Amino acid sequence: MPVESDGLVPAASPVIGEAEIEAAVRVLRSGRVVQGPEVAAFEEEFSEIVAGRHCVAVNSGTSALHLGLLALDIGPGDEVIVPSFTFAATANAVRLVGAEPVFVDIEPGSFCMDPDAVAAAIGPRTAAIMPVHLYGHPAAMERIGPLAERHGLAIVEDAAQAHAASVNGTPAGALGTVGCFSFYPTKNMHALEGGMITTADADTARMLRLLRNQGMEQRYANEVVGANMRLTDVAAAVGREQLKKLAGWTERRRANAAFLDAKITAAVTPPVAEGAKHVYHQYTVRVADRDAVQRHLDERKIGSAVYYPTPVHRLKPFLKDGAPDPRWDLPETERAAREVLSLPVHPTLGEDDLARVADAVNETGNAS
Repeated sequence: MPVESDGLVPAASPVIGEAEIEAAVRVLRSGRVVQGPEVAAFEEEFSEIVAGRHCVAVNSGTSALHLGLLALDIGPGDEVIVPSFTFAATANAVRLVGAEPVFVDIEPGSFCMDPDAVAAAIGPRTAAIMPVHLYGHPAAMERIGPLAERHGLAIVEDAAQAHAASVNGTPAGALGTVGCFSFYPTKNMHALEGGMITTADADTARMLRLLRNQGMEQRYANEVVGANMRLTDVAAAVGREQLKKLAGWTERRRANAAFLDAKITAAVTPPVAEGAKHVYHQYTVRVADRDAVQRHLDERKIGSAVYYPTPVHRLKPFLKDGAPDPRWDLPETERAAREVLSLPVHPTLGEDDLARVADAVNETGNAS
């Protein structure tokens, strides 16, 4: 379905096809609907796109971040370095385990955390770095990884938007101590709702499995204090069908992005760092007058969205005495929050739709 019936080119277009519906019905009829064979199969199959790492399925991407930190014993007294230009879940997970987020600025091209800013933020309480592979572009892990190793820090990858992204051939989810994915319906693949945690360490994987299931591996034999963050078999069955299509959808997103790169002249199109594979969860441009551009796109029935208009350090839970903490001087973050605009790039678009998107943007003459 290239466009909606009213002629709108939507900003996102989650796919729920007959294969997903049949898989969900099959599981419902089986009677095994929570933490059963579909979840185990989904974990095994997802492992193939994260370099064979252990995979632990949970009920959301936020739960993945939360349990990833808990499994690494990060908590009160610890600091975790995070970007402020991201969804609030990144920093929320840090607070949920009792640790404190330390916000750092981003690189202007990738919109991901700046390794130089990370280096400057490392202190005696730093326990982990949480890079976000924002919009589907991987963070500069070739520089962040050595920093973490030198200082003995864990890396918790927020790969919620980066299924099948990679750096120099190593996939997102296999670039840190743990990787955390989301399967929310708007992601590059989904499971209706859900998340996945990846790790190379068998002991960490076992702890994650305990934490998601009330702290027990055997019924009533609780080993640690855990939670109920299990994935349903219905969600896993949908995720398995989506995973089969991910490679094709990814190449279509990349082809759509290449088309827009070639056609758009009135906005700053997203660059790709050397060695990075961008999977274009979002195709995010910069424009000088975003409100004017969005109004024009709306008139032309072109969907668009702003991710993220308010940096996390400016959100209410992270203010200090009602104002942004003066420690956080993040000029590139503030500039991005003013200028970014995400355009349709999803795999259901046809070439005519993409041409409409590019033409509508170019009509504004509004590059940043």
